[in-house]
Amino acid sequence: MKSVKKHIVSPVLLLIFVFSVEKVPAQQQEYFPDPDTAIQLRLEEWKDLKFGLLMHWGTYSQWGIVESWSISPEDLSWATGARKPGVADNYNDYVKAYEKLKTTFNPVKFDPDKWAAAAKDAGMKYVVFTTKHHDGFCMFDSKYTDYKITDKNCPFSTNPKANVTKEIFSAFRKENFWIGAYFSKPDWHSDTYWWKQFPVSDRNANYAIEKYPEQWKKFSDFTHNQVDELVSDYGKIDILWLDGGWVRKKSEDEVKKELFETYEGSRWARNPQSQDIDMPRLVKEARAKQPKLIVVDRAVPGEQQNYLTPEQHIPDKGLPYPWETCMTMASSWSYVPNDVYKPTNEIIEKLVDIVSKGGNYLLNIGPGPDGELDAVAYQRLKEIGAWIKINGEAIYNSRMFTVFSEGEKIRFTQSKDGKTKYIFLFDFPEEKILLKKMPFSKNDKMQILGNSKQLAWKQTEQGVEVNITAALKTITDHVWVLKVSSK
Repeated sequence: MKSVKKHIVSPVLLLIFVFSVEKVPAQQQEYFPDPDTAIQLRLEEWKDLKFGLLMHWGTYSQWGIVESWSISPEDLSWATGARKPGVADNYNDYVKAYEKLKTTFNPVKFDPDKWAAAAKDAGMKYVVFTTKHHDGFCMFDSKYTDYKITDKNCPFSTNPKANVTKEIFSAFRKENFWIGAYFSKPDWHSDTYWWKQFPVSDRNANYAIEKYPEQWKKFSDFTHNQVDELVSDYGKIDILWLDGGWVRKKSEDEVKKELFETYEGSRWARNPQSQDIDMPRLVKEARAKQPKLIVVDRAVPGEQQNYLTPEQHIPDKGLPYPWETCMTMASSWSYVPNDVYKPTNEIIEKLVDIVSKGGNYLLNIGPGPDGELDAVAYQRLKEIGAWIKINGEAIYNSRMFTVFSEGEKIRFTQSKDGKTKYIFLFDFPEEKILLKKMPFSKNDKMQILGNSKQLAWKQTEQGVEVNITAALKTITDHVWVLKVSSK
C-alpha cells in the first residue's frame, strides 16, 4: 500500500487500479476464477463476512511517515515528498537512517487483545496484518533475515510479545476472526532483489534477471521460504494477501510495450522485465499446509487473484466477481501524528455502499510507534459497533439485490434466499418515502431495525409509499434500515 495521493499507471496493466486512486472503470477488470470448487465455496463464505480490519505497522511508524515508500528512489509525491525532513542530505544516507529504525523500535504498549476486542465490538469479522511491507522489515520471526522485529538489535526483541504477527493472529483468532497475512513480494532490503552490486533507480529488481538468473532464483526461493514460514508456524491462515503487483510473470510483448510507456512524474518501469516467482507453485505449496487458503495476488490477472482489491475506491456499480475495497480510516495507511479520521457516519455509509454492491470493506488503521491505536480510532470503532449491533443482519450474509440503489441516498441488500430485503436510508425521511425500484408483495411485512413495530406501506401508481414516524429517528444517529419480510 502507499499514500493516497494521485499517480497514473500504465494502460498495459489494466487491472492495476489498486495502485492508484484514479478510477479505472470497474467493468474493465479481468477476473479468472480459481478452478478449485473448494476455493470457490470458501470465497462465498468470505463474502458473508463483509467487514474487516487492515493494519499497516512497522518501524516507519516512529517517523510518522508513509510506509516503505520514502526509501523508493523514484521521484514520486508520496515517496520523496513524504520523507522525514532533516534526516539526511542524500538518498543513500536516508536509507541507512531508515534501516536503523530497527534499533529504536520498541512498541511497549502493544496489546493485540485490546485491538481484537475493539475490532470485534465494531462488527469486524476478519483481519489482514502486514507481516512484511516493501521495505523488507519482518514483523514476524523469519529465519531468513535479521531485518526483523525479533532480531537482537531491535529493543522489542526481548519482549515476550516480540513476534507480533503470532501475537496478533492468536488474539484475533480467539475472537473468531478470519486471519489474513499481508506479505510484500518485493523486498527492498534483500540483496537478492535490490542487489548492492548495482544502484537502484525504481521499485523493481535492479539487475537484469535474464543475465543473472541465479540471483533471481535466490530471491524467488527467499520469497517462497518466508511465505512457507507464515503458513507453517502461525496457526490457521485464511487469506494470503500479496502486495507489490509489479513482481509478476510478464510476457515478452508486455515487456516490450513497457519499454515505451511513460508515467506521470516518473518512469517506474525503467527496468521492465518479467519478475516471475512462480506463483502457481507458491500457492500449491501454501495450500498443502493451509487447505482452502484464499490467495490475493493483488493486481495480477490470473487464478492466484481469488478476489480483487480496489484501493481507496468504491466501484460505481456492483461487480461480477468477489471484491473488497481496502480503504484508510484516516488519511494514511501508516501512523501519522494528529491524522484526520473519517467521521463515523461516512465510514458506515461507505460500508453500506460497498455491501450493497456485493463487496467487502477492509478498513485500515495504522498503529503508532508505541503499539497503540489512536484514541479517535477506538472511538470510531465503538460508534460503528453501536450501529452494527442494531443493523448487522442487513450487512452480514447478505447479497446484492437486483439493483443496489435508488438515487444517491438509498441502498438495498437481500438475504441469500431472497426472502428478506433491506432498505438503507442515508437520510431519515420527514414523513414518508417512495420506493420505485423494489417491488413488494401484498403480504410483505416491514419494520425498521431496532424497533419491532410494523410500518404501514401501500402500493401507488408511482411506487411503494412507506410511512415512517419521526420518533423512530432516535434509533440511530447514522443510517436507518428497513426490513421487508416475505412469507
